[in-house]
Amino acid sequence: MLADEINRTNPRTQSSLLEAMSEPAVSVDGDTHALPRPFLVLATQNPHEFEGTYPLPESQLDRFLLRIRIGYPSPAQEREVLRAQAARHPLEGLRPVVTGADVLRLQEATRQVRVDDAVLDYVVAIAQRSRDVPELAVGVSPRGSLCLRRASQALALVRGRDHVVPDDVKELVVPVLAHRVVAGRGGGAAADVLAELVQGVPAPV
Repeated sequence: MLADEINRTNPRTQSSLLEAMSEPAVSVDGDTHALPRPFLVLATQNPHEFEGTYPLPESQLDRFLLRIRIGYPSPAQEREVLRAQAARHPLEGLRPVVTGADVLRLQEATRQVRVDDAVLDYVVAIAQRSRDVPELAVGVSPRGSLCLRRASQALALVRGRDHVVPDDVKELVVPVLAHRVVAGRGGGAAADVLAELVQGVPAPV
């Protein structure tokens, strides 16, 4: 499911996604209905400064595996956007590149990617450090640690490896964890705090 501009929906509508994102299932009038597999939620979000936006609750943010800031395109990318839409919208010619069964196979393959105990300790050390620094009012939860491990396994698989290396973890700290923590008073943005924090956690060799 693609939720475009998800933070333009009111809090009640946002909360309706919680069960779907964590179970995955939906309950209607006391009856629970399992969602088809695979079920994924992708969402776009406007900056909070935009009028008519609502902050996403922490419980919902915590259920998104990654948050990626896209930013503005480079001049070359923007020129390509203009060229691509000269005659028609690119979505009109969009074709699937994988099937649902392919996604399930990739998910299973991700679970088989090895994570050494030393790398697990590295993930835990990052989470523990986030709970001790004064710049963060709320540190990484165990769910965040679990998501960091899972995302690291997926990144290793995409890069053709059957095992996770510390650089996989380090690269994903901000995309996986920044939306799960809360910056304290006087501290910088959560992403900046985490980027600096991870530099101070010794990585296994």
